[in-house]
Amino acid sequence: MKKVDIIVPLTVVRYSELSETERKLVDAARSVTANSYAPYSHFRVGAAILLSNGEIIYGSNQENAAYPSGLCAERTAAFYAHSRYPDATFEVIAVAAIDTDGSEIKAPIAPCGACRQSLLEYETLAGKPVMEGKALLFKIFAGLDCFDLEVAQEDPEKFIEVVKALAPTFGGINLEDIKAPECFEIERRLKEECDIPIMHDDQHGTAIISAAGLLNALEIQGKKIEDIRLVVNGAGAAAVSCTRLYIALGVRRENIVMCDSKGVINSSRTDLNAQKREFLTDRPVTTLAEAMVGADVFLGLSVKDVVTTEMVQSMAEKPIVFALANPDPEISYEKAMASRPDIIFATGRSDYPNQINNVLGFPYIFRGALDCGATQINEEMKLAAVHAIADLAKLPVPPVVNTAYHNSVLHFGRNY
Repeated sequence: MKKVDIIVPLTVVRYSELSETERKLVDAARSVTANSYAPYSHFRVGAAILLSNGEIIYGSNQENAAYPSGLCAERTAAFYAHSRYPDATFEVIAVAAIDTDGSEIKAPIAPCGACRQSLLEYETLAGKPVMEGKALLFKIFAGLDCFDLEVAQEDPEKFIEVVKALAPTFGGINLEDIKAPECFEIERRLKEECDIPIMHDDQHGTAIISAAGLLNALEIQGKKIEDIRLVVNGAGAAAVSCTRLYIALGVRRENIVMCDSKGVINSSRTDLNAQKREFLTDRPVTTLAEAMVGADVFLGLSVKDVVTTEMVQSMAEKPIVFALANPDPEISYEKAMASRPDIIFATGRSDYPNQINNVLGFPYIFRGALDCGATQINEEMKLAAVHAIADLAKLPVPPVVNTAYHNSVLHFGRNY
């Protein structure tokens, strides 16, 4: 049998000796092999793995636009599995691989450390173009020299150690793309243990800019922040931080309903982390549609197309809808604007009015912190930034901005 580059020891077995599940794996692997062609290789391999949800994922050792080139068949299948289900775990069953000579091969597989590290390296590199762009924004808008550092580390403790070790080199650190709930503890620890400004922009940048937009939208709609009923769809890093900041600005906690992918976060739920438990509601609602009835403000930090025209129409008079899922909002601009004439609608996109974009905040927040020698970005600074940005939106629009947008009448208002 020809040598095959694999990540776990293999044992050659007869097809008749395989269990029904293992035969399914072999059949899937054989299928992908039959459809492969390797002009530069003396062999080709198909592999199949079984996920804990019962789905079979397969791949080959052929270069494919959908997978990283150069991976063995087993690792290609695992790469696709991890990409599709990042939190899935593998059952300890079989990986089936078929060589061109027809031999059936199987090997036990658990979450493979070598494979997971390979995937982590790919995922980390995938973030580099975005982070390089972020570094440019710091330089262009705030004149700050910024260096993007991508850390291939999933363990929060080890990530904290890496950042702490790097901290003496830098004047400030902007954390990016760390998922909840780990991001909360990572930022808290780093702020406590480092003596330079540290901010997780996914949390606080979004919170500051959206809060400034909220203050101005409430002014235009003639509503008081302490009276509004707020619905938040999404319960990740940005949603939690936005809601906390809105409370600091005057939104009453009892007037907030937060939803995650399973529905309303209420007192009957037993699957909640500490951050979600902050926003438990006792209101008799379980779905987003029920929560939207009579709401003054909707904040979406979730996924596209979860809000319907009917939901917007069920909101209170003069509603405010911030649909910030990117690139596609929770409800499209066209549907939202057609749903009712009294709406103020904002997205995270630059091709629609009322864009809510973090670039209005993070370069200048760090610039200010460094200029005044601050060792931390605290709550008072965030609130000051909210009010400063809200006030800035009311100033006359410079001619250069009108020229850039091919619009001579840009001004503060409902469709800024």
